[in-house]
Amino acid sequence: MAAPDPTASAADQLAYYQDKIKQVFAEVGKVVVGQQYMVNRLLIGLFTGGHILLEGVPGLAKTLTISTLSKVLHLHFQRVQFTPDLLPSDLVGTMIYNQNQSEFQVKKGPIFANLVLADEVNRSPAKVQSALLEAMQEKQVTIGETTYPLDLPFLVLATQNPVEQEGTYPLPEAQVDRFMMKVYVDYLKKADELEVMRRMANLSYVGEVSPVLTKEDVFGVRGLINQVQISETLEKYIVELVFATRKPAEYDLAEFAQYVQFGVSPRASIALHRAAKAVAFFDSRDYVLPEDIKEVATDVLNHRILLNYEAEADGIRTQDLIEAILKKVPIS
Repeated sequence: MAAPDPTASAADQLAYYQDKIKQVFAEVGKVVVGQQYMVNRLLIGLFTGGHILLEGVPGLAKTLTISTLSKVLHLHFQRVQFTPDLLPSDLVGTMIYNQNQSEFQVKKGPIFANLVLADEVNRSPAKVQSALLEAMQEKQVTIGETTYPLDLPFLVLATQNPVEQEGTYPLPEAQVDRFMMKVYVDYLKKADELEVMRRMANLSYVGEVSPVLTKEDVFGVRGLINQVQISETLEKYIVELVFATRKPAEYDLAEFAQYVQFGVSPRASIALHRAAKAVAFFDSRDYVLPEDIKEVATDVLNHRILLNYEAEADGIRTQDLIEAILKKVPIS
């Protein structure tokens, strides 16, 4: 299908990009088996400008999925392996003295890319993790006394092992909040694992993918998602969901009130709004349904709710609170 003219109707542009997105899933599927949910969430982040944090035990193809997706998206990609000895300058860059010219020159780090894979981000101490803050939030990096804007689109896709694994450092609260969604990656189904085993047992197997999207396509999709309509009723519903995490007792959730130390920040409202629009777009609609909000609520809210030690002792999870909120908070 040929690219639509900029003056083409919204329907023609929608049809074109819907076909492109199907091609993206097909291309990624040539290499990665059974991780459509993860790919969906990564694309939502890309098309809404939100960073994504993936958490799962080693071996679930988190890194492979992101690296494969970068090839399909045809965007500048950099991978940073986070280790205990990584320095902030290894990430953002530093000043290097040039003896020939007798002056300091800037050597930019791997953060200067469209897609940055922060692999095993919780393997480095907080000082290195916080080096991502300015880049993620402000889309710029300061080296020495000069601030450099990052090339857009800019997206951080981070992976981490569960914090109870040995040799990991939990991400600071301010850092976690800057991720639009935290996606838990689970084990594959039996049929998918069988296919993975068969592919990888063939030592000559090489999964080749072709570029599908361009940088211009990414901004084209963003423009269409921005045009998706969401009613005032659903906007108020999002706000009610957010407030229910802060004051559960006011929403007939008194049994959870003793466990909540902090509810979600205003970034959660923005993320729910954007993600719900993206879900509607993926479903070929130009309007948001309540189901769109509920579909992304867990991924948007789970890492922003801070429960106390009493909740841990009683076996209460953030997932339990979110499920209860979705059942209790009405749409009015």
